[in-house]
Amino acid sequence: MTDFQAADILTAIITPFTADDKIDYSGLQDLTEHLLKTGSRGFVIGGTTGEGATLTHAEKLELYEKFAEIVQGRVPVIAGTGSNNTAQTVSFTKEVSNIKGIDLALVVAPYYNKPDQRGIKAHFKAITDECDLPLMIYNIPGRTGITISNETIIELAQNPLIKGVKQCTSLEDLAELIEKTPDDFLVYTGEDPQSLAAKSIGAKGVISVASHVYGEQMRKMYDTLADGRADWAGAIQRDLILKMQGLFLYPSPSPVKAVLNAQGFASGGCRLPIVDLAENEIEQLARALGVKELKEIK
Repeated sequence: MTDFQAADILTAIITPFTADDKIDYSGLQDLTEHLLKTGSRGFVIGGTTGEGATLTHAEKLELYEKFAEIVQGRVPVIAGTGSNNTAQTVSFTKEVSNIKGIDLALVVAPYYNKPDQRGIKAHFKAITDECDLPLMIYNIPGRTGITISNETIIELAQNPLIKGVKQCTSLEDLAELIEKTPDDFLVYTGEDPQSLAAKSIGAKGVISVASHVYGEQMRKMYDTLADGRADWAGAIQRDLILKMQGLFLYPSPSPVKAVLNAQGFASGGCRLPIVDLAENEIEQLARALGVKELKEIK
């Protein structure tokens, strides 16, 4: 497994599409290199922002293989393998485990079925019993309709194949998880506006959407905090909070793709049921991000 020592900003990278709705690997390579230059220290591929829910099984396998080749082990790569079907998650995670360069599987809480905490534990146990690829728990109640309790995550963290959590809840939850899980358990916030606060209380860092656009600022924020200048880091976070929220003004990843396209990165559109932004929505997004036109963002 690639070392996560420096992996404080992980970009949940988009999946670029061509005009005929194929994955644009040239665009993906260009974007990856840009993100590495602007502060990303790892990636999640095929997650929510990567539109994993509307990629086919074959597309995901090819995407993960080609992305691992693009990254070439320079930083950690986490690949989305989860679903609400335990057997399907086990099967797909096994396949992904054969791809050299994938460090962890991101396994979302099983949505729609609404299992209780006992069922959630059984779901993750079944995966680790059958698969040798280490995994990261993805706890995002706003999308799944269920919450993995802190107690369940703390218990699951004792499993040597469960290496971390992407937590999309409160700072209070993050604090408890940081305090009560093993020291080497990777606790990340999945909420960009929590980036600085999470790091300050001991989280590994952030799995970010905003780093597509504001990677240099976020890199400076974390580096400044490490240098002992919490006041400067705080000023950067304050400047970014409303912009980070603005990137979720419409269903993600349509806003971040609109920004990237405006800046010359071949990101393409979104797959249904997510629709691309209309002209008036692009204008509103620009205002939310503090510019007249999206191409002006720096």
